[in-house]
Amino acid sequence: MLVDSHCHLEMEDFEKDRKKVIEDCINEGISYILTVGTEERYFEKVIDIIQEYPFVYGAVGIHPHNSKDLKEGLIPKINRVLAHKKIVAYGEIGLDFFKNYSPKEIQIDAFIKQLALAGQAKLPVIIHSRNAEEETVKILRETDRSDAGGVIHCYSYSLDTARKMLDLGFYISIPGTITYSNTQRLAEVVRYIPMGSLLAETDAPFLTPHPFRGKRNKPHYVKYTIERIAQIKNKDVIEVSSCILENFKRLFLSNLKE
Repeated sequence: MLVDSHCHLEMEDFEKDRKKVIEDCINEGISYILTVGTEERYFEKVIDIIQEYPFVYGAVGIHPHNSKDLKEGLIPKINRVLAHKKIVAYGEIGLDFFKNYSPKEIQIDAFIKQLALAGQAKLPVIIHSRNAEEETVKILRETDRSDAGGVIHCYSYSLDTARKMLDLGFYISIPGTITYSNTQRLAEVVRYIPMGSLLAETDAPFLTPHPFRGKRNKPHYVKYTIERIAQIKNKDVIEVSSCILENFKRLFLSNLKE
């Protein structure tokens, strides 16, 4: 019944033991995984994985760090990958003004272009936003996502911004950082989010939850995030897991391609 709504199984961190990691997910009761390719070099690996494992689905997009790589010549390849029947989202895309690996204006241009591509493909979007909440909200307000919706991945902003994202119709995904100490602000967000707008993720191999913090993250560790969410919301873990499963299916699997 567990779902990891965002991880990166295609990355080199899993090259040596990817099969075992995915088998562990089966043994731990993971129903669905969404693996997210953030650069052109990962697109084919995402396809390989989702074709081999029935319960793993994929998304592709150009991460804000790599916005400078979004050239016109890449768009036809992106569209070809998006046409695969198990690619169920466009992302992760967005803005990251914390590290600025790509210049801000290039990030903004790539974000707007990719929102348009997602709209053309009728796919939900996976939004990465760090140190860019005002700009992200502004751009999303100016973009009609009523056709396919989306999710704010790895949420880290305030409750006020969460309200704005929810008003725009976005799901909010909670990462393993909710299991860390001194996460009162994120806990406040978790308490507020309606159950019907909630997702959980690992972002594996990153952001490993307690008690494995400091080690490589794995998709089945999402259970620690879900347990913490249930604790904060004062709800049964099974109830929270079931709701997240239904939310995942509604957002990503309700319009699977033939």
